[in-house]
Amino acid sequence: MPETAISDRIEKSIQLNVPRSHVWRALTSASEFGAWFGVRLEGEFAPGQPIYGFMANPGYEHVRFEAIVADIKPETHFSFRWRPFAIDPKVDYSAEPRTLVTFALEDRDGGTLLSVVESGFDGIPEARRTLAFEMDSKGWASQMVRIDKYLQTN
Repeated sequence: MPETAISDRIEKSIQLNVPRSHVWRALTSASEFGAWFGVRLEGEFAPGQPIYGFMANPGYEHVRFEAIVADIKPETHFSFRWRPFAIDPKVDYSAEPRTLVTFALEDRDGGTLLSVVESGFDGIPEARRTLAFEMDSKGWASQMVRIDKYLQTN
């Protein structure tokens, strides 16, 4: 899994041995996204619209997932904005800017290359920027493994 990280962005990618249409469905169907990502979402992804839910991973069930879909270009590009590592229920993150998470798909080697880029960390308050970057970097590495496992069994 190639990895690049610079101060303002996280980049991860993985070669998936399934057709692009399967990866696309796992990314943009809220129920499938929730199954591999570990979140119980309410509603569906739609450009310009928020989507909410609660994390399903043990120990994080109190964390509310909130994202605003930025763009959906069928089978090539899906993006949303969220607040990275906003997990403390005692903190109001609403004044913070959101980072942009972008998934890109391309046919490669008989399967699909999935890339994710999260950018905009320079806008996160300095007091929590480093931790948010580190945790999301680890999180995206884990999520690439999770989507691969999900796609192998679904």
